[in-house]
Amino acid sequence: MLKAAHITKTAIVELRAPLIVPFRTALGQHDLLENILFTLELNDGTKGYGEAAIATHITKETIEETTKNLKKNGESLIGADAANYLQISAQLHEKLPQNKSAVAAIEIALMDALTRQWKIPLWKFFGHQSPPLSTDITIVIADVQETADSVKKFYGQGFRAFKVKIGRDEDLDLKRVLAVKRFAPRSAIYLDANQGYSAEQTLRFLKTLQRFNVHPSLVEQPVAKDDWEGLKKVTQLAGIPIVADESVRSISDCMRAIREKTVSVINIKLMKTGIFHSREIVTLAKSAGIKLMIGGMMETSLAMTASAHLASGLGGFDYIDLDTPFFIKDGFDRNPFLNRRGIYDLRKVKAGVGITPHISGLARSSAG
Repeated sequence: MLKAAHITKTAIVELRAPLIVPFRTALGQHDLLENILFTLELNDGTKGYGEAAIATHITKETIEETTKNLKKNGESLIGADAANYLQISAQLHEKLPQNKSAVAAIEIALMDALTRQWKIPLWKFFGHQSPPLSTDITIVIADVQETADSVKKFYGQGFRAFKVKIGRDEDLDLKRVLAVKRFAPRSAIYLDANQGYSAEQTLRFLKTLQRFNVHPSLVEQPVAKDDWEGLKKVTQLAGIPIVADESVRSISDCMRAIREKTVSVINIKLMKTGIFHSREIVTLAKSAGIKLMIGGMMETSLAMTASAHLASGLGGFDYIDLDTPFFIKDGFDRNPFLNRRGIYDLRKVKAGVGITPHISGLARSSAG
């Protein structure tokens, strides 16, 4: 018989850590990791941990708003039965339609606590096997020399898939992609414009790359998130997989992408849709023959590994983009289930997500 799983406590702590380099994209940049750790405790003392990754320049969410929502909704969960996770999830999505990172933090903590109590790794909640996942590594927008240095470093560590951020300057983007081609031979090259190009620019850029014998494996979010026609045009004419990231932020967005045949790949992110809506999007995409990527925002190993559990347990993910722990200083990148070559192996996780955050010395906290 399963134990009772009533929530007795919740707490919030701000996570702050410097990055190795500024994480620059076409939409803006992270100079510092500023996330929120959400903890809940069950009546038997089992704790679960979740993380809200704040990307204001992408989602418009803020630390202040997310902290307020996590505190309020955490307090409302006191006394609730965590086993009613689907009902809790539905209520959170209804209450917080514009703050999905808060939804994700609570859902991750909820499922971490339950699977810890059940003494199973989180991936077993989603499936019967947990194959290792090999993540790509992001090459942020930078000058050519910094790009070359990053590529050589990560290629030396064993990475063989490079996700190149583009979208600010076509000429510089070309030089940087050529640097990746030069210093990471025989590696997969993914392009991520983060809404920075138009459909015409994207197609022109791909033709230019062909002249240099560079053939990217995919292009992610080449156009503005609401430019569905542009996204469809690139998908129809590019000749390579086109990924929707910011354009698919909900189940209804996924349905539209399927109905209008807008893209060939969808990037699943817990910070966009939480655990349970992400699982629904995976099911819908698979049924429509759309391929899957698992990604994230600027997240510590806690949220990144939770995403790895989802992808590994469900299976069927063609592209893995769970690399942000490699950009975080001061121990946030420590992860016993992630090696320096970017391979997640969750088979040794005994229960839950498997990550217990170290929060000593962090600035602000509040209990519910």
